[in-house]
Amino acid sequence: MEENKPVFSIITVCYCARDIIAKTAHSVLSQTYPNIEYIVVDGASPDNTAEVVRSLSSDIRLISEPDKGLYDAMNKGLRMAMGDYVWFLNAGDLLPSDDLVEAIANGIKSSPMGLPDVLYGDTMLIDATGKEKGLRRLRPPFELQWRSFADGMLVCHQAFIAKRLIAPPYNMKYRFSADFDWCIRILQAARNIVNTEMILVHSLDDRGGITYKNHKASLKERFLIMKHYYGSRKSIMKHLSFFFRHKR
Repeated sequence: MEENKPVFSIITVCYCARDIIAKTAHSVLSQTYPNIEYIVVDGASPDNTAEVVRSLSSDIRLISEPDKGLYDAMNKGLRMAMGDYVWFLNAGDLLPSDDLVEAIANGIKSSPMGLPDVLYGDTMLIDATGKEKGLRRLRPPFELQWRSFADGMLVCHQAFIAKRLIAPPYNMKYRFSADFDWCIRILQAARNIVNTEMILVHSLDDRGGITYKNHKASLKERFLIMKHYYGSRKSIMKHLSFFFRHKR
């Protein structure tokens, strides 16, 4: 680690990810930026995911034990993190280039307001081979605030980097959409939000993911979250548009 440079804690939560975790880890470990803490939280996978991670590098901070679900595991990662920033990267996702984190750090070092509270950017979807499928349909706004998420999760969770000191635990009452709630709470606390104007993640377009498989339950949770932050009337109108947009 080098002094006077922000530390990025990158966290991957996984279960039975033996076949995809190595690519994700390599994209982190190959970064040219020196101040990166990489944490992998494995849910005691029976497919030897933990052994694969251990074989990659002794620099990876690994915990492998049963958990109470995705967001419990993510909270474990948050508690382990010691960096200035926390950044979640799913198993199967990739950092787009080896100098990405260095470019982010260089872009914020001269900020007169000090370290930004939130850094965000765009998301490129990829298939299992790493081939680009196109940018995520919901695009990040040029300027982001907590009210922006009334239009949906405009910034992908993996393209949302938060200062650790303002990042709360995930609310465990939400099974599928706690990341949506988490981002809103962070944006409410943030005073300095910076658009990196970069693609921050190559995100695996996993149609078997937990939120995709439980789409209706996820929409219900998102409605409750939106109602809490934005009020009933606005949330009903927005949620109806989400429902018909995604109806299969």
